[in-house]
Amino acid sequence: MTLHKGASASDRKHTEHPVNPFYGEADPVAGMETAPPRHTLPDGPVSPHTAYQFVHDELMLDGNSRLNLATFVTTWMEPQAGVLMAECRDKNMIDKDEYPRTAELERRCVAMLADLWHAPDPSATIGCSTTGSSEACMLAGMALKRRWMLGAPPGGSRGSNKDRYPGEARPNLIMGANVQVCWEKFCNFWEVEARMVPMEGDRFHLDAASAAELCDENTIGVVAILGSTFDGSYEPVAGICAALDEVQQQNGWDIPVHVDGASGAMIAPFLDPELIWDFRLPRVASINTSGHKYGLVYPGVGWALWRDTDALPEELVFRVNYLGGDMPTFALNFSRPGAQVAAQYYTFMRLGRSGFRAVQQATRDVARSMAERIGALGDFRLLSHGDELPVFAFTTADDVTAFDVFDVSRRMRERGWLIPAYTFPPKREDLSVLRVVCRNGFSLDLADLFMADLEALLPEFREQPGPLQRPENVATAFHH
Repeated sequence: MTLHKGASASDRKHTEHPVNPFYGEADPVAGMETAPPRHTLPDGPVSPHTAYQFVHDELMLDGNSRLNLATFVTTWMEPQAGVLMAECRDKNMIDKDEYPRTAELERRCVAMLADLWHAPDPSATIGCSTTGSSEACMLAGMALKRRWMLGAPPGGSRGSNKDRYPGEARPNLIMGANVQVCWEKFCNFWEVEARMVPMEGDRFHLDAASAAELCDENTIGVVAILGSTFDGSYEPVAGICAALDEVQQQNGWDIPVHVDGASGAMIAPFLDPELIWDFRLPRVASINTSGHKYGLVYPGVGWALWRDTDALPEELVFRVNYLGGDMPTFALNFSRPGAQVAAQYYTFMRLGRSGFRAVQQATRDVARSMAERIGALGDFRLLSHGDELPVFAFTTADDVTAFDVFDVSRRMRERGWLIPAYTFPPKREDLSVLRVVCRNGFSLDLADLFMADLEALLPEFREQPGPLQRPENVATAFHH
């Protein structure tokens, strides 16, 4: 949900503009001699062509999604997938009794992911589709909190945590400062203390020792990120689990790990099979991923899986008698289109393991090539190299004073490229970077065009006055 203020009085007062009859297919009978108001409902209907044209023209001012190097979200799929999604967009996922085959495709996708992530018994693994990783993380966080409430602390019986909540005990969740904002939202909405490990020096994500240090008897879990959005790096999931094993030996606290694999859970199984991060680690209780990121599906689908019924307390699962069937559900929203689930199953069937491996390897190759070429320019310093997620971050070199990353982001946008510039969280607010996300469909040809535009701007950047010498900044600098 996006919060917008209502239209002002001046906005609501509509000024009538004539419509070109040839362009807008104006229909006097339908009252389309003038353009419709923008902030109030029009008095009557318009023709489908005219409605389409007005909305289409507004959207032309959006950026080109294929040139958006900020988003992790899939921006290209095969035409057949688009047709399949169009055929399923009117099906509501919750109506499992009405759409049993869509429900079956969801079940198969969960089973495939359980097998991909080495669940001890894929047939017993519990999972569901979601609208994306944000909802999946909320569900995983809820399960962690309820498990803590029902758990047995040292010397206590099962449910003794529940007896003292929400009194003096306040649950806490440990994560790095690099987590996606959905985890901060979870802690805020569900009244959990967010214990964040700040960045230190060249460590830009959570490490095992820092995670273990913050644990106590009220820790509901540790979130490990398989693919940080800040720089594309993997957090050491196995190391974090080992550190928590020691915590349990010393204090008796059995603290589970949730792996936020929004991106990496669909990269590591294919490109880093030797990396141990998933259900092979007994302490990993749950994993989420975004089907609409490196799962290669258009926006609107995520996945959440739990190791077993102990990791997902039964009392969180609602059994709904709806439309003639008894359906177990675990979700934050009730109605959701089935199109993205069908598209996910299509992608799994279409590519298979070898196909996914080839697609993800090609994407990583593009990222590593771009990172290497940018590093060779001499004006930038790489923070990561695209060798984990197909993502890399870079900043200006230490001796560069004439321009900064925000200059680069702004000027590249003028050429159509959307590349984010941002400042790192505490305690590295001094570090501002650019980040490039490579996705399926971002080819070496597009990478060449990007590099050509960046290199064309560098002579101008090098000759411009430094930020503090620019006219708009001189007064502020003098004042301070």
